[in-house]
Amino acid sequence: MAGFRSLARQVRDPGCDLALRRYSLRKCLERFAPYGHRATWDHLCTRHRFGPEDRDPDPARLVAALDELEEARAVWLAYEEKFAARRRREKHDGLRRPGWIDDWHRRTWGGNGIARCDDPSVHPTVALAEALRKLIKALEAEPGEHCPICAADEIVWRPDLSSEPWFGPVCTGCGVVIPQPVLTPGALAAAKRGRRKELVSVA
Repeated sequence: MAGFRSLARQVRDPGCDLALRRYSLRKCLERFAPYGHRATWDHLCTRHRFGPEDRDPDPARLVAALDELEEARAVWLAYEEKFAARRRREKHDGLRRPGWIDDWHRRTWGGNGIARCDDPSVHPTVALAEALRKLIKALEAEPGEHCPICAADEIVWRPDLSSEPWFGPVCTGCGVVIPQPVLTPGALAAAKRGRRKELVSVA
Protein backbone atom coordinates (compact mmCIF):
# COMPACT_ATOMS: atom_id res chain seq x y z
CA MET A 1 0.00 0.00 0.00
CA ALA A 2 1.46 3.36 -1.06
CA GLY A 3 2.23 5.87 1.66
CA PHE A 4 1.39 9.56 1.73
CA ARG A 5 4.72 10.72 0.28
CA SER A 6 4.61 8.17 -2.53
CA LEU A 7 1.09 9.26 -3.47
CA ALA A 8 2.14 12.92 -3.29
CA ARG A 9 4.93 12.24 -5.80
CA GLN A 10 2.36 10.78 -8.21
CA VAL A 11 0.16 13.87 -7.86
CA ARG A 12 3.12 16.07 -8.82
CA ASP A 13 4.43 13.84 -11.63
CA PRO A 14 3.53 15.42 -15.00
CA GLY A 15 4.35 12.08 -16.64
CA CYS A 16 1.43 10.41 -14.87
CA ASP A 17 -2.01 10.21 -16.38
CA LEU A 18 -4.17 13.06 -15.08
CA ALA A 19 -6.82 10.65 -13.80
CA LEU A 20 -4.12 8.85 -11.78
CA ARG A 21 -2.87 12.14 -10.35
CA ARG A 22 -6.38 13.02 -9.19
CA TYR A 23 -6.88 9.51 -7.81
CA SER A 24 -3.58 9.76 -5.92
CA LEU A 25 -4.63 13.04 -4.32
CA ARG A 26 -7.86 11.42 -3.20
CA LYS A 27 -5.89 8.45 -1.83
CA CYS A 28 -3.73 10.86 0.20
CA LEU A 29 -6.87 11.53 2.24
CA GLU A 30 -6.87 7.91 3.41
CA ARG A 31 -3.60 8.78 5.18
CA PHE A 32 -4.39 12.31 6.31
CA ALA A 33 -7.82 13.96 6.36
CA PRO A 34 -8.24 16.54 9.14
CA TYR A 35 -11.98 17.09 8.58
CA GLY A 36 -12.67 13.45 7.72
CA HIS A 37 -12.27 12.04 4.20
CA ARG A 38 -15.33 13.48 2.48
CA ALA A 39 -15.25 16.89 4.18
CA THR A 40 -11.51 17.33 3.52
CA TRP A 41 -12.04 16.44 -0.15
CA ASP A 42 -14.91 18.93 -0.41
CA HIS A 43 -12.73 21.57 1.27
CA LEU A 44 -9.85 21.05 -1.18
CA CYS A 45 -12.16 21.05 -4.19
CA THR A 46 -13.86 24.26 -3.04
CA ARG A 47 -10.66 26.15 -2.21
CA HIS A 48 -8.80 25.09 -5.36
CA ARG A 49 -11.76 25.28 -7.73
CA PHE A 50 -12.14 21.84 -9.22
CA GLY A 51 -15.22 19.66 -9.05
CA PRO A 52 -15.44 16.70 -6.65
CA GLU A 53 -16.23 14.45 -9.61
CA ASP A 54 -14.05 16.27 -12.17
CA ARG A 55 -12.04 13.58 -14.02
CA ASP A 56 -9.99 16.13 -15.96
CA PRO A 57 -8.98 18.83 -13.46
CA ASP A 58 -6.30 21.46 -14.00
CA PRO A 59 -3.04 19.81 -12.82
CA ALA A 60 -1.89 23.08 -11.22
CA ARG A 61 -4.99 23.06 -9.04
CA LEU A 62 -4.36 19.48 -7.97
CA VAL A 63 -0.81 20.40 -6.95
CA ALA A 64 -2.04 23.50 -5.09
CA ALA A 65 -4.50 21.32 -3.17
CA LEU A 66 -1.70 18.89 -2.35
CA ASP A 67 0.51 21.78 -1.15
CA GLU A 68 -2.24 22.82 1.27
CA LEU A 69 -2.68 19.26 2.50
CA GLU A 70 1.07 18.77 2.98
CA GLU A 71 1.43 22.00 4.97
CA ALA A 72 -1.36 20.89 7.30
CA ARG A 73 0.19 17.44 7.64
CA ALA A 74 3.52 19.01 8.64
CA VAL A 75 1.73 21.03 11.35
CA TRP A 76 0.06 17.89 12.66
CA LEU A 77 3.17 15.70 12.58
CA ALA A 78 5.06 18.35 14.57
CA TYR A 79 2.25 18.33 17.14
CA GLU A 80 2.29 14.53 17.34
CA GLU A 81 6.04 14.56 17.97
CA LYS A 82 5.54 17.05 20.80
CA PHE A 83 2.67 14.98 22.17
CA ALA A 84 4.70 11.75 22.12
CA ALA A 85 7.62 13.46 23.89
CA ARG A 86 5.26 14.73 26.60
CA ARG A 87 3.81 11.27 27.16
CA ARG A 88 7.32 9.79 27.45
CA ARG A 89 8.21 12.40 30.08
CA GLU A 90 5.00 11.73 32.00
CA LYS A 91 5.58 7.96 31.98
CA HIS A 92 9.16 8.52 33.13
CA ASP A 93 7.79 10.62 36.01
CA GLY A 94 5.33 7.87 36.93
CA LEU A 95 2.18 9.39 35.42
CA ARG A 96 0.76 6.36 33.64
CA ARG A 97 -2.90 7.27 33.55
CA PRO A 98 -3.80 9.06 30.29
CA GLY A 99 -5.57 12.41 30.53
CA TRP A 100 -8.55 13.67 28.56
CA ILE A 101 -6.38 14.86 25.68
CA ASP A 102 -4.88 11.39 25.31
CA ASP A 103 -8.33 9.88 24.78
CA TRP A 104 -9.12 12.49 22.11
CA HIS A 105 -5.69 12.00 20.53
CA ARG A 106 -6.16 8.22 20.32
CA ARG A 107 -9.10 8.73 17.95
CA THR A 108 -7.18 11.14 15.73
CA TRP A 109 -3.80 9.37 15.57
CA GLY A 110 -2.34 9.73 12.09
CA GLY A 111 -4.42 12.79 11.30
CA ASN A 112 -7.87 11.50 10.43
CA GLY A 113 -10.79 13.49 11.78
CA ILE A 114 -8.67 15.86 13.88
CA ALA A 115 -11.30 18.56 13.36
CA ARG A 116 -14.02 16.25 12.09
CA CYS A 117 -16.94 17.79 10.21
CA ASP A 118 -19.99 15.56 10.46
CA ASP A 119 -21.60 17.24 7.45
CA PRO A 120 -19.05 16.91 4.60
CA SER A 121 -20.36 20.07 2.91
CA VAL A 122 -19.89 22.27 6.01
CA HIS A 123 -16.28 22.90 7.03
CA PRO A 124 -13.94 25.81 7.86
CA THR A 125 -13.05 28.11 4.98
CA VAL A 126 -9.50 28.88 6.18
CA ALA A 127 -6.51 26.85 5.01
CA LEU A 128 -6.17 23.45 6.68
CA ALA A 129 -2.88 24.36 8.37
CA GLU A 130 -4.41 27.50 9.88
CA ALA A 131 -7.39 25.54 11.22
CA LEU A 132 -5.08 22.96 12.80
CA ARG A 133 -2.84 25.61 14.39
CA LYS A 134 -5.90 27.19 15.99
CA LEU A 135 -7.16 23.85 17.27
CA ILE A 136 -3.74 22.88 18.66
CA LYS A 137 -3.49 26.26 20.40
CA ALA A 138 -6.88 25.62 22.02
CA LEU A 139 -5.83 22.12 23.11
CA GLU A 140 -2.81 23.61 24.88
CA ALA A 141 -4.72 26.49 26.52
CA GLU A 142 -7.45 26.88 29.12
CA PRO A 143 -11.00 25.95 28.01
CA GLY A 144 -12.90 28.68 26.18
CA GLU A 145 -16.44 29.72 25.29
CA HIS A 146 -16.13 29.78 21.50
CA CYS A 147 -15.23 27.53 18.59
CA PRO A 148 -11.43 27.35 18.57
CA ILE A 149 -11.30 27.53 14.76
CA CYS A 150 -13.82 30.16 13.65
CA ALA A 151 -14.51 31.82 17.06
CA ALA A 152 -18.29 31.41 16.64
CA ASP A 153 -20.21 31.09 19.90
CA GLU A 154 -23.22 29.25 18.49
CA ILE A 155 -22.47 25.68 19.46
CA VAL A 156 -25.07 22.91 19.44
CA TRP A 157 -25.02 19.50 21.07
CA ARG A 158 -25.46 16.63 18.60
CA PRO A 159 -26.27 13.13 19.91
CA ASP A 160 -26.27 11.47 16.48
CA LEU A 161 -22.85 12.02 14.89
CA SER A 162 -21.85 9.65 12.10
CA SER A 163 -18.57 8.47 13.65
CA GLU A 164 -16.67 8.47 16.95
CA PRO A 165 -17.22 10.52 19.03
CA TRP A 166 -20.88 9.63 18.49
CA PHE A 167 -22.10 12.76 20.31
CA GLY A 168 -20.70 16.15 21.19
CA PRO A 169 -20.62 19.90 20.57
CA VAL A 170 -20.71 21.04 16.95
CA CYS A 171 -19.94 24.58 15.78
CA THR A 172 -22.79 25.96 13.68
CA GLY A 173 -20.35 28.38 12.04
CA CYS A 174 -17.77 26.01 10.56
CA GLY A 175 -19.26 22.55 11.21
CA VAL A 176 -16.39 21.19 13.34
CA VAL A 177 -17.08 18.68 16.09
CA ILE A 178 -15.28 20.48 18.91
CA PRO A 179 -13.23 18.41 21.38
CA GLN A 180 -15.25 18.76 24.58
CA PRO A 181 -12.37 19.66 26.91
CA VAL A 182 -11.49 22.81 24.92
CA LEU A 183 -14.86 24.27 25.98
CA THR A 184 -15.77 25.50 29.44
CA PRO A 185 -18.45 23.64 31.44
CA GLY A 186 -20.69 26.68 30.84
CA ALA A 187 -20.30 26.51 27.06
CA LEU A 188 -21.04 22.77 27.08
CA ALA A 189 -24.09 23.27 29.29
CA ALA A 190 -25.39 26.01 26.95
CA ALA A 191 -24.98 23.68 23.95
CA LYS A 192 -26.93 20.95 25.75
CA ARG A 193 -29.66 23.39 26.79
CA GLY A 194 -29.99 24.45 23.15
CA ARG A 195 -30.44 20.79 22.20
CA ARG A 196 -33.21 20.36 24.76
CA LYS A 197 -35.00 23.49 23.47
CA GLU A 198 -34.71 22.12 19.93
CA LEU A 199 -36.34 18.83 21.00
CA VAL A 200 -39.15 20.65 22.83
CA SER A 201 -39.90 22.85 19.81
CA VAL A 202 -40.08 19.81 17.53
CA ALA A 203 -42.46 18.08 19.92
